[in-house]
Amino acid sequence: MLLHILARGKIGRSAEAELVERYLKRISWPTKLTELADGSRAAPELPPNSVSILLDERGTALSSTQLARKLEEWRDSGKREARFSIGAADGHGEAERSSAGLLLSFGPATWPHLLVRAMLAEQLFRATSILANHPYHREG
Repeated sequence: MLLHILARGKIGRSAEAELVERYLKRISWPTKLTELADGSRAAPELPPNSVSILLDERGTALSSTQLARKLEEWRDSGKREARFSIGAADGHGEAERSSAGLLLSFGPATWPHLLVRAMLAEQLFRATSILANHPYHREG
């Protein structure tokens, strides 16, 4: 299953970009990062048999283990792609939220988009590590 991060804006060359790249390279599953122009509302069409996950402050906060189990469930049900969408400054529209397979929250705080990319990449690495029984994750 492809782990696809769809993000608004260009990250350019920055410490955040290096951090995102570092975690994406460590993930053993296929990964892809697509950057969209800030003003663009058009996202690439979601392939059939895929799941859309929107990062949204009103979403569900999952532990790393819970996220791993979601990935496992989607992978084992034959999903081709898990698309994680980071919205623009105004977030996602109501139509996008209502059609998503999961609204995922990193808590009630407001996070800069560049940090959210790094946080998401790290959590995807952590979740896939959990599924591979890799010692990276240490349960509290």
